[in-house]
Amino acid sequence: MLHRVAPGAAPKRTTSARGRRQVGFSRWRLASAALLVLCGATLALFFSGDVFYVRSIQVRGNDYVTREEVFAYSDIADFHMFWLDPEQIRRSVLRSPSIADISIELGWPPNLIEIIVQESQPAIVWSDAGEETWLDLQGRAMRARTEMPNLLHINLVAADIDAPKPRAEDFTGDMVLGALRLKEILPAGEHLSFHPLHGLGWTNELGWQIWMGSDSAAVMSEKVKLYNVLLESYISRAIPVAELNIANPAAPFYRVLWGL
Repeated sequence: MLHRVAPGAAPKRTTSARGRRQVGFSRWRLASAALLVLCGATLALFFSGDVFYVRSIQVRGNDYVTREEVFAYSDIADFHMFWLDPEQIRRSVLRSPSIADISIELGWPPNLIEIIVQESQPAIVWSDAGEETWLDLQGRAMRARTEMPNLLHINLVAADIDAPKPRAEDFTGDMVLGALRLKEILPAGEHLSFHPLHGLGWTNELGWQIWMGSDSAAVMSEKVKLYNVLLESYISRAIPVAELNIANPAAPFYRVLWGL
């Protein structure tokens, strides 16, 4: 049977499930494309923005080492923040003998990286013709950065002998502790000398030149005991000693004043 459609009336349209899926898929693609564009723009901003590259650093805890020096040792100039490796930075900065330890804090611009340093503390001052080098308790040599009058100074003696010239870098931690042991018996204000053959020495209160070699604190303590015994013996016998050498404690010897 045929039915006539009333004038002005339109047939109803129905949306199939397939059509709905296509519409939803199109919307999802648009959202994904927008998200992709946003991520791309964000990455472009990160890698093109100068603020995300290391141009300088913040340094705390330093008294002698400068911020510029720490930055130079870090080897991160012009690095992007995504490329920073704290452990590698730590290894790089600790190449400086003036720095004992560090901690690193990574952040966001403008303070991308902050390094808190613990400086090596000088224990003695090595002096070669006025050119000074600091040595810490581990024997690490570092550049002297200021005057340290209260520290023990070791002055290299110029000797016309066929032997390698001693350097601050030749000192070990044991030798540093041995030198500090000798400081305990030095006359007030006296510093140590270092002879290429005889080691550490000084001029005592009687004007004698004393040579003690270069050994650990334990060995130096034994040499100090021997020094005190010999000192008392030679004074009691009125021996006019000019030089006393205990570099080899098994065979100490002395020289007398000329003309006596």
